[in-house]
Amino acid sequence: MNWRESAACRFEDPELFFPVTEDGASLPQIERARRICHRCPVEQECRAWALRRGEADGVWGGLTARQRKSMSPARTSAERSRGAGEAE
Repeated sequence: MNWRESAACRFEDPELFFPVTEDGASLPQIERARRICHRCPVEQECRAWALRRGEADGVWGGLTARQRKSMSPARTSAERSRGAGEAE
């Protein structure tokens, strides 16, 4: 089974996970998206996928684009290693 089939966000409005900005008025939207991610059974798989793919926008695995970009190379490498066998 593909991890996306178990994602908590699969029945949510996709726009929720793609705020216009990561500041100001978008903060409540980001927090709503992150709450969904944090209760998701495949949060780690989603995060690893976004890090591997270099996903530049949106909230993936509970992280914003800015948070993913600021992650250290060592941690990013560890996330990639954990997700190496996942379906794309």
